[in-house]
Amino acid sequence: MIYAVVIIAVVVALAGVTLWKTLALKNRTDFLVAGRKLPWTVLVFTLLSSWIGAGSLFAGGENAYRNGFAALWQPAGGWLGLVVIAFIAGRARRFAQFTVPDLLEKRYNATARVLGTIAIVISYTVITSYQFKGGGDIMHMIFPDMDRTTGMYIVALFVIVFTAAAGMASVAYMDLVIGALVTVIVVIAVPLVLSSAGGWSGVRASLPETHFQVLGNLSLSQALGFTIPTMLLLVGNQGMYQKFFSARSERDAKLAVGGWIVGTLLLEALLIALAVIGSAKFKTEAPREIIPITARLGLPTIIGAILLGGIFAKIISTANNYLFSPATNLIHDVYERFIDRNASDRRSLIVSRIIVVALGMFALLQASHFESILRAALYAYTVYGAAVTPAVLAVFFWRRTTTAGAISSILLG
Repeated sequence: MIYAVVIIAVVVALAGVTLWKTLALKNRTDFLVAGRKLPWTVLVFTLLSSWIGAGSLFAGGENAYRNGFAALWQPAGGWLGLVVIAFIAGRARRFAQFTVPDLLEKRYNATARVLGTIAIVISYTVITSYQFKGGGDIMHMIFPDMDRTTGMYIVALFVIVFTAAAGMASVAYMDLVIGALVTVIVVIAVPLVLSSAGGWSGVRASLPETHFQVLGNLSLSQALGFTIPTMLLLVGNQGMYQKFFSARSERDAKLAVGGWIVGTLLLEALLIALAVIGSAKFKTEAPREIIPITARLGLPTIIGAILLGGIFAKIISTANNYLFSPATNLIHDVYERFIDRNASDRRSLIVSRIIVVALGMFALLQASHFESILRAALYAYTVYGAAVTPAVLAVFFWRRTTTAGAISSILLG
């Protein structure tokens, strides 16, 4: 019962934030980049929440269940990417654009904008799709009479409606609450689970020795196969750039990156540890669910309920971010750029919401094609990292890049 109460409380809280921000919307800038008014304290948690979702909680959990601490090769790509981001956050805010394709056209041409938009829509709807799938898993775990597919549809409906309602403003302020909650509860949960598993010696005795080795069961090429796509996704991540474009100032963007680095290192390392420790206690035929299973069965009821509610909220938050981002592309980079250049704010908001619904339905259709969230994540990361990231990095670091070279890079990716 307590688990259902917590999930309902999470939904009500998110609904309240969305309603508050929907009523405050005045124009498309408010919808797309939160009026460029976000302080660094809000940015830290919205960056953290948008990055750590089903990819970390389910794909990372599955990886840790199978490979132990060698699963850290997956988030390590994000950590390397953050080093690069630290150098470009301020410059990204200086551009004061709305989307990554804005950067591509400003530096190259309209063809680069369109090709970048296509790559983003493909990869981000896949990422959204496995958030829906992860949310369905949580719903089934809390309400056993509800099958995973029904849960997935309910989560998808919730995400689509809330994303369409208030855009970036609702996303950012939901993330503030979610990011703070999950960070605190995971810090509390890991030592509790470790103690219940018999301490470190108990965990070591229950798992293969390879689970504690640098590469574990992986070859170096397999390990890099986790690291490189993750790094490329983060460095070119449009959702991240949109957060920087939403910052109140260059200083806020730079400060936010510092907090994001600390939060990501801490939270992703603890999530992998939670999955590894959980795998010592619980065996399952659904490895991707090891973190939720550990929250449900391996912790005191109230702590487990809050953690499970936080995981659910994280999934909702990430789905919001990755659904909202390609919708921004289609409204700003296609509709307003090529179809109706003089669209009023009211018309743009209406079209934006229609596009969010359409993309949400497309993501839901894709959810049935990937049984493994880990495989879906690596597919999406690779598409984005190969097609978009090189051209984006060249905007900041390689002035001699030609337009033809950038377009060829996007096409080949």
